[in-house]
Amino acid sequence: MTLLRRSLWLVLGVLTLLGVLAAVYVWRSFPARDGQATLPGLAQPVAVERDPADVTHIRASSALDAWRAMGYVHAQERGWQLEFNRRLMHGRLSEILGEATLETDKLLRTLGIARAAARQLAQLPPDAQAALQAYSDGINAFYAHSPQALPPEFHLLRTTPGGESGMAWTPADSVGWALMLALDLSGNWGNEFARLSAAQVLDTERLWQLFPPYPGEPPAASADLAQLYKSLGVYRTETSAATNTGALPPDSTKAQGTFDLKITSHMALWAKNWADSAGFNDGKGSNNWVVAGSHTASGQPLLANDPHLGLSAPAIWYVARLQAPATGATPALNVIGATLPGLPFVVLGRTAQVAWGFTNTGPDVQDLYIEQINPANIAQYRVPGESNEPVWQNFATRTETVAVKGQPDVALTVRETRHGPVLSDAQASHGALIDTRRFVLALRWAALDDNNRTVLAGMRSNHATSVADLLAANADHHSPMQNLVAADTSGAVLYKAIGKLPLRHANNDIRGVAPAPGWDARYDWAGWIPYAETPQVLPSQMGQGAQACSAADPEPVPQAPDPSALQGAGWLATANQRITPPGYPHFIGQDWTVPYRQQRIATLLSASNRHDLAGMAKLQNDTVSPVTQALLPVLRAATSSHRLAPAAQQALQTFDGDMRADSAAALIFAAWADELTRGLLVPQLGEARFKALYGKRHFRAAVEGILARDDAFWCAPLSCSGQAGVALSRALDRLAAQHGDQVAQWRWGDAHPALSAHRPFGNVPALARWFDVRVPSGGDTFSINVGQYWANDAATPFASRHAASLRALYDLDNLENSRFIYQSGQSGLVFSPRYRDMQAEWASGAYRPLQLQPATIHHRLVLQP
Repeated sequence: MTLLRRSLWLVLGVLTLLGVLAAVYVWRSFPARDGQATLPGLAQPVAVERDPADVTHIRASSALDAWRAMGYVHAQERGWQLEFNRRLMHGRLSEILGEATLETDKLLRTLGIARAAARQLAQLPPDAQAALQAYSDGINAFYAHSPQALPPEFHLLRTTPGGESGMAWTPADSVGWALMLALDLSGNWGNEFARLSAAQVLDTERLWQLFPPYPGEPPAASADLAQLYKSLGVYRTETSAATNTGALPPDSTKAQGTFDLKITSHMALWAKNWADSAGFNDGKGSNNWVVAGSHTASGQPLLANDPHLGLSAPAIWYVARLQAPATGATPALNVIGATLPGLPFVVLGRTAQVAWGFTNTGPDVQDLYIEQINPANIAQYRVPGESNEPVWQNFATRTETVAVKGQPDVALTVRETRHGPVLSDAQASHGALIDTRRFVLALRWAALDDNNRTVLAGMRSNHATSVADLLAANADHHSPMQNLVAADTSGAVLYKAIGKLPLRHANNDIRGVAPAPGWDARYDWAGWIPYAETPQVLPSQMGQGAQACSAADPEPVPQAPDPSALQGAGWLATANQRITPPGYPHFIGQDWTVPYRQQRIATLLSASNRHDLAGMAKLQNDTVSPVTQALLPVLRAATSSHRLAPAAQQALQTFDGDMRADSAAALIFAAWADELTRGLLVPQLGEARFKALYGKRHFRAAVEGILARDDAFWCAPLSCSGQAGVALSRALDRLAAQHGDQVAQWRWGDAHPALSAHRPFGNVPALARWFDVRVPSGGDTFSINVGQYWANDAATPFASRHAASLRALYDLDNLENSRFIYQSGQSGLVFSPRYRDMQAEWASGAYRPLQLQPATIHHRLVLQP
């Protein structure tokens, strides 16, 4: 018994010691927010203050010192986020995560993001290069001089900032991260490949039923796509299966430890999802609008912006204010808003005189080309010639070495054509579809061009004091193309599509919506649309002469909105809809988002002539889904013998399409729409092809068209009403298994949490509960308050994965009334209470102040040279 007692005391002592050590580690991992710290390279001390809203204020004596301090703060708060993103863009995840991310690394190496970033950095003017250098120096100085412990991700994955290079960040990495944002937002090669895939089993008429053109428009391509691809013999057959030269040894994971194997197995799904999302923009989008002073209660403009990006923990944004006086040729800096860790500038926000917001324009700036391989020399591909005789040119090649944890290095041969990198060498789905002995798919993407100076536009916009300044600053914006709305304290408002757009030849009968023969010069780009000719609404076009309504004035009769308009009576709004006006001379794409959100915004903005900030907040948080309203009559008419059908139909009778988190009917509708989509499309596409195309792509416009036409081809072997009924039965089976038989207790928010997933630990169940941020949420892909889900995800098919990554409101009558919120918290340190302290406010529609001059400061750290 004495020995037992001693053993228990020993165990208790060890556990206590471990607890103390863990507590010390957690405490040491938190950033210093008070006192003093050293930041070599500063010209003068810099104050880093945190206000009650947890906004970071950086007050410096020069812009260079402010950007250097911004790097220091990003490293303090988001060190692992920076490291993961750096590895992602360089194609170096497999060094720490193993085989699971090898295909992702191959894709990034093939695209050459890091190589393009280095070339683009060299083209930037000295002041922009100096800003990025100062920022990078701030990040690296933090790791060299701060006593703060590394976040747990570094320890669990046994790595250090910068890995073997020892350089945590470089100026080229900042340019590269801007390119990665362009990859996320300007991708449409996935849509082109999807059309190529579907054309194998559908004729061109059916192909356009599956991928309907934008409402009111004919298909952009006049070519018979299905016939073209069949005549070329582009598809793989059993006898043309290409050899997979990139296969790894079957026992290649044996060198990895148990924890590594768990990381690897779960990361494989993330890596596949990420690779599938690249070159894909369906459902990705944002909202922004600006109301002129003639239609507000104050007589000054109101501006709202909520970018819809992939939710992550930590969030993609970090809210900060940068302040510095003018020095030399550098104007004064006084800007506040959302920064991107990896860049030193405010991307979305305001100065003391002007506010702005972005949404994704979504033009076609990526084209896939079918490159024909020389049958006599596989090192060559076909190029345009003067005669009918084929002309051949050598592929440009380089070898990339990819280090893989626990395995031998993998040598990757990257091929490029005159159009760009050969994607089919890096995307398994391409090799599974086309005959890679005869053809490859190459990518032309505007963002990779050497003259991409997007970061310069970001830097210059931070000095703006008017909408005219923003218009001039963004002349250098290249990629991704964005819908800029802006307003200033003089009352001026502005819309401008900023970015580079390719011109296409008049005889191009494919126009970039599907892969084109690379040896036919008519499919090459023909130049660029001048900045002055991209879509715009200038202040002079907004009818600023109208008088603001006062409280005593009778309110004018609201005008009915144009359902596809960018501009209404006193407002401008974008929600990723088509933004080209009637008669616009240039074709810039057709893969716009269906205009449900924009129509809802237009309807609500047109319903009043005295808007205020509270009304803007209510509009941002609106969860009514117009597409749900459109399909609801079909669901209500559906006949099902399921035991829960009467209770489900009772819930639906009072449902108005509002996808509230507490709604049972919203959950029933979502499950039914998913099952109906599967029932209509799988028989014609096949299970494997449907699975590859569905999920992030929702096919809702196709389903609407099928039902509207009562299309026997797609509804076979049943009638369309019969398909609606069996879909309801299948949906109720699923919901009963997951949520029980009490229909009245079902909740959309339980099935549809806003899931901000950590990378990579959100893919490891034992760690995800700690590192992920979840909160029940409303909305769907088509509501203003977006909650896009991936219905093909087996575990969480309705989890909201793309939503409002930021909500911001700006009151030009008093910009200190501006507000913001996002879904997690400012800290990227999982043990910090600031890691997820915004989630409840975000879910409930609350906001925090966004003030240049807060009444109080809670923390003050002084960085000394």
